[in-house]
Amino acid sequence: MCIAVITGKQLRDAVISGANSILKNRKYVDSLNIFPVPDGDTGTNMSMTISAGSDAMAKLSDEVLIADAAKAAASAMLRGARGNSGVILSLLFRGFSKGLEGMESADGLQLVQALQLGVEAAYKAVMKPTEGTMLTVARVAAEKGLAAASVDPDPVYVWDAVCAGAAEALATTPELLPVLKKAGVVDAGGQGVCMIFDGMMSVFKNGEIIQTGMTEEERAADNEEFFASVAAEFDSVITFTYCTEFIVGRDPDVKTDPNELRMFLETIGDSVVVVDDDEIIKVHVHTEQPGDALTKGLTFGSLLTVKIENMKEQHRKAAEQNEAEKAAHEAQAKAEEKTLEPVEPTEEFGFVAVAAGEGLHTLFTDLGCAQVVSGGQTMNPSTDDILAAVLATPAKHVFVLPNNKNIIMAAEQAVPLVTDREIHVIPTRTVPQGLSAMLVFDPDSEAAANAEVMLSAAQNVSTGNVTFAARDSEFGGFKIKEGDIMGLVNGKLQFVGDSPVRIAYKVAKDMLTKHTSFITVIYGEGVCEEDANEVVRLISNKAGNDVEVSLVNGGQPVYHFIVSVE
Repeated sequence: MCIAVITGKQLRDAVISGANSILKNRKYVDSLNIFPVPDGDTGTNMSMTISAGSDAMAKLSDEVLIADAAKAAASAMLRGARGNSGVILSLLFRGFSKGLEGMESADGLQLVQALQLGVEAAYKAVMKPTEGTMLTVARVAAEKGLAAASVDPDPVYVWDAVCAGAAEALATTPELLPVLKKAGVVDAGGQGVCMIFDGMMSVFKNGEIIQTGMTEEERAADNEEFFASVAAEFDSVITFTYCTEFIVGRDPDVKTDPNELRMFLETIGDSVVVVDDDEIIKVHVHTEQPGDALTKGLTFGSLLTVKIENMKEQHRKAAEQNEAEKAAHEAQAKAEEKTLEPVEPTEEFGFVAVAAGEGLHTLFTDLGCAQVVSGGQTMNPSTDDILAAVLATPAKHVFVLPNNKNIIMAAEQAVPLVTDREIHVIPTRTVPQGLSAMLVFDPDSEAAANAEVMLSAAQNVSTGNVTFAARDSEFGGFKIKEGDIMGLVNGKLQFVGDSPVRIAYKVAKDMLTKHTSFITVIYGEGVCEEDANEVVRLISNKAGNDVEVSLVNGGQPVYHFIVSVE
């Protein structure tokens, strides 16, 4: 089907299709994350961000102008943006809004020029853009699209080049980022971009919106809950039990084509991937007969590595764990549930902080925060969440403390959305940084001076985190198994072990210097008071009498301990 322009209706449907495309695959995108620390995963963040745009699109009529459709999508995605990947995605679509402003429809050149504006905005928004990420995928996609538009401005021809360029760039991400290559994966954000662009292409080319296979109720529930378990839903479609992976060292005397191995595997299973070069054959297959797969592989040479996993058992355990997390999240959300109403800015200064855990909520509130937004490592609040908290703070100058590197960009996107008060985002990357920033605030100083002092105080704090490995991984020189206890110092993985208490002590010891005056140990949910006191005892013995060691029950999820050293 060849068309000359894209209408507002088509862009509307394309956004919905793109959202559905990543929604149905978001767990796969999440699985590409290489860092073993549990976090607000890329697929989830991108899916929830564009789903906000999709919900806005569903309210538009067939007669909508392309400018209005683009503006509605960009506005909704900006407000719904979660995590850095979600913010970057929202900026790509903001380019459509700016580039298509005032237009009834657009040809391929105008469409890809608008995408280019989004790419430029995304690069500018990232302090240190890293190639080999979703930025690279979007940039190359736009470049390929622009080149195609110079040949033929037909939107289908141009967007086909955009999708091809995105796929080409995605394939190069492991070469640009060695950590991806070592893990054997492509960039998660880049994969998400490809899925979204492909979903849009389905509408531009065939007029078909990709379907999620979910009911509206299921889709809504999936969008609303970070901890919703989809593992159980997948159990019914696991046709074969064993995920079998192996590498064959090729026998130079065997001339058989590896395609023969691929064809055999397809008769005993699915999800078959066979990749070969002159020295090895790498195989992936889901099957009920892993032994038959290995036996066939041996006809091509010797087995170098073998990994066999029971997928049904993995999904069962994941479902149980996710159900427990979901129940805990629902209980916390219910306890904290309240409606934020905008208030007049009658006071001079106010504060909004992001934190998870009853103890940390209370701590920030006691220090003067008018609003504490629930969120953190696995719960990245949206721009709209932060905006609502700012508007519910009765102050002319509102200081926002994101307390997580993955929330800073979402907070910064709220700044231009407020006109009746000024937002000052202090880019705190950890909870201890946020607490230190609060403690140095001077109500007698100007807002700008306070912002400078608060940032300086935050930067003088060292933060250690003790958490668990969410997945098997090789990272930072460590071979990590799911469930291992990990110690991070200022975001860098330093220790791996099996005891949260011992790892917490090692983390504090690593950060201790001759200039240290204060150490604060914040213990999370699931940590008993006895273990928390043992950590304080070990640290106090090492630090000596000149260092004050304090203990706080933060109740935070994910992190067994957060250690602050000043």
